[in-house]
Amino acid sequence: MEKLKTALRAFAAAREWQRYHSPKNLAMALSVEVAELTEIFQWMEGDNSWQVDEATRTHIAEEIGDVMIYLTMLADKFDLDPLSCARNKMEINTIKYPPPQQPADPSSIP
Repeated sequence: MEKLKTALRAFAAAREWQRYHSPKNLAMALSVEVAELTEIFQWMEGDNSWQVDEATRTHIAEEIGDVMIYLTMLADKFDLDPLSCARNKMEINTIKYPPPQQPADPSSIP
C-alpha cells in the first residue's frame, strides 16, 4: 500500500493535480469509477456475469484499478490504510452478522 500511495502522490504532483484532489472530489471520482465498473455488468444475467470474454475481463481489471486508485487516494487524505480499514470492518461484521446456528444433530440429543 505504501508503494502505491507514494506512486499516486508522485503521479498527481508531476501533473500538478493535487488542487483537484479534495476528499469531496476523490469520493465523487470513486463513485464514478464504481459506476463504470457496474456498467460492465448492467445488462448481464446474474449467471452470465461469471463468464466474460478476455476483453471484458481486461475492462473489469481496468475499472477495478481505477476504483483502487481513487479509494487509496481518498484514504491517504485521512492517513488511513484501506487494508486496515477492511480488516477492522470485517471484525465488526463478524460480530454484527454471526454465522447461522447449525441445526442440532438429532443423534446427539440425549
